[in-house]
Amino acid sequence: CQSITTKDDSLYLALGGKSGITKIVDIFIYEIGETEQVLHHFEDTNLDRFREKQIEHLCLLSGGPCVYTGDEMIPVHQGMNISESDFNAIADAMIRALDTAGVSISSRNRLLAIIASMRADVIYQ
Repeated sequence: CQSITTKDDSLYLALGGKSGITKIVDIFIYEIGETEQVLHHFEDTNLDRFREKQIEHLCLLSGGPCVYTGDEMIPVHQGMNISESDFNAIADAMIRALDTAGVSISSRNRLLAIIASMRADVIYQ
């Protein structure tokens, strides 16, 4: 995975470690389900695999001791034609998940900055 990795585990710890990230991902999946605008992008998604890979990815991105075993960002999103508006709707779902999970604004913003850096690998692919 060519995602940003860090030796600094402070964000991972601020997110609550593996159990905190698992909680965030579970809420995130629920929030996506409530976001009609983007549901069509997830129609053929294996939710168990999606959940597992999201947990691994957030763990890795936040500096945790995880290995991401999922696919690269560009191939995964190839042909999905995710618009900027769709990307923002999914980011909003993540913000709601982080807020619901009780993540501090500073930690939320640190994670969102990392996610935003992958924007070009996701939209209009």
